[in-house]
Amino acid sequence: MVEVGKYNTLKVIRAVDFGVYLDDGAEGILLPKRFVPTATAIGDELKVFLYHDGEDRLIATTQEPKGILGDIVKLRTVTVTPHGAFLDMGLMKDIFVPKSKQIFEMRVNGEYLVKIYLDEQTGRIAATEKLEPYLSNEELTVKELEVVDLIVYRRTDIGYVCIINNQHTGVLHFNEIYRNIGVGDKFKGFIKKIYPVSNDKDDRFRIDVAAGKPGYNRVEDEAGKLLRLLRENDGYLPYNDKSKPEDIYDFFGMSKKTFKMTTGNLYKERKIAFEKTGIKLLEE
Repeated sequence: MVEVGKYNTLKVIRAVDFGVYLDDGAEGILLPKRFVPTATAIGDELKVFLYHDGEDRLIATTQEPKGILGDIVKLRTVTVTPHGAFLDMGLMKDIFVPKSKQIFEMRVNGEYLVKIYLDEQTGRIAATEKLEPYLSNEELTVKELEVVDLIVYRRTDIGYVCIINNQHTGVLHFNEIYRNIGVGDKFKGFIKKIYPVSNDKDDRFRIDVAAGKPGYNRVEDEAGKLLRLLRENDGYLPYNDKSKPEDIYDFFGMSKKTFKMTTGNLYKERKIAFEKTGIKLLEE
């Protein structure tokens, strides 16, 4: 069975002047000629994305959309109508956001964080700006120190609320942020702490997240980078635990906390030495 709004691997069953048809167990799904890979033959299997075209026909493409069914992505508005807005998702046909699924009226060229879903009435993919119904911290699918995918959702007084694995929400506190971020940004992070929260209405969890990888896994990843930078700079770098956090991040791409953990570990391994104004690579 084929899945709309997702990638499917389908077999070529016949060729026509305007493309090839792929096996869906029925009459076939058209892959237009412009998207057919060179030297494609009958019997070949192709990985394609399925969606409905402007005439409501199920169609295949080898183009890569900016998101698939279930994804939360930031997309740009290209057209606004009285019934809703069309957002560019990287395909020949834009994705529709009904007016009822908008928080505020969308504007042309505006960028919005939306979730791609399947409209039950039409069977077509659509998008909604109303994400809360799809996010819940009542039953968690993550645990502490687990590496996860994060999407910046909104700014608060203490940091940024991030969407975790398209399912949950967590807070990335300001003291865990070492570069400029904005709504819609995506990056890897990990679950720093989970706090049970119980009240008269429900039982749920509050989650704190951090960017990067947890604990000494992060140190091990960064140690190689720091040693390489030392070698590339004649064995000396003018940074230490008194350096400003922003200076460390600009040069090393890591937080000051990670820098101190990494240098401390390398010092114990006798790979570097601390000097008054920086760190020195010991002879290898």
